[in-house]
Amino acid sequence: MNFFKALFSSKQEDASERKQAEEEKHFDVLKYDGIRALRSNQAEYAIKCFVHSLEIKEDLEVRENLSLAYINQGLLKEAYEQLLKIAREQPNNLALLNRMANVLYMMEDYDNMLDVCQKAMQIDNEDTDALYLYAKACVGKDCFTDAIEALNKIISIDPQYYEAYLLRGEIFLSQKDVLQADQDATFLLEKIQESEDVFSLKARVEAAKGDTGDPIPYYDAIIDLNPFSVDAYKARGELKAKKGDTLGAEEDFSRAKEYEPQVPKEENIEEKVKQAYNDINPIGL
Repeated sequence: MNFFKALFSSKQEDASERKQAEEEKHFDVLKYDGIRALRSNQAEYAIKCFVHSLEIKEDLEVRENLSLAYINQGLLKEAYEQLLKIAREQPNNLALLNRMANVLYMMEDYDNMLDVCQKAMQIDNEDTDALYLYAKACVGKDCFTDAIEALNKIISIDPQYYEAYLLRGEIFLSQKDVLQADQDATFLLEKIQESEDVFSLKARVEAAKGDTGDPIPYYDAIIDLNPFSVDAYKARGELKAKKGDTLGAEEDFSRAKEYEPQVPKEENIEEKVKQAYNDINPIGL
């Protein structure tokens, strides 16, 4: 009796082990097919692989990659949900919190972004990325004093964190503090040779100076860097028109119309995601 019981039990264990081994193999195939697809910019297929692999077993690396695939497809809410599940297992993961704040920024959910940034700063109150994202969230909430305070702290920690100068300059300019905005723009021009965002800040600072400013050379510089910059052509065209250069203005407006995207920006999700990333790291460092 005991012999048959042992034999039957052994067969059940063998069958269970074989099933588990097959599931592990299937999981690995799906996981690494998904990773390869994501690296090949086949995000839709990658999502299918990752979702099916998670049906087999829980895996935080898969969830992280799934969040990236969702972001690639502009599915920001779904991406954030995946990151939130990881955060429940890794509440002190600073890099993860910063990534969550990035996604919330793209979603324009500044309230939750502030909360996430504050959690990150509780882990490390001198993490410059967390401070920068906090400043971005403050700007989204029109809390400009808090944003500048955070940016000042970043600069004191890392004087080469040039994105902080750029955002601070933008805030100063929005608050009509042209002098301080010009100081940040001039500093950046000395440190960074080719940045559309820096040239744009300086151009708008020069325009804010009125008759004493000369923004056109900086719009020229933007167009040299990016001959398809619609905003630069429009701004330069308006300035030329004010100076009486009718022919030059018409040429710039014509170029702006020629290069204007055909798809409305609100409907172009991929472009919106790319722009949000650029807003987070505008200088590209």
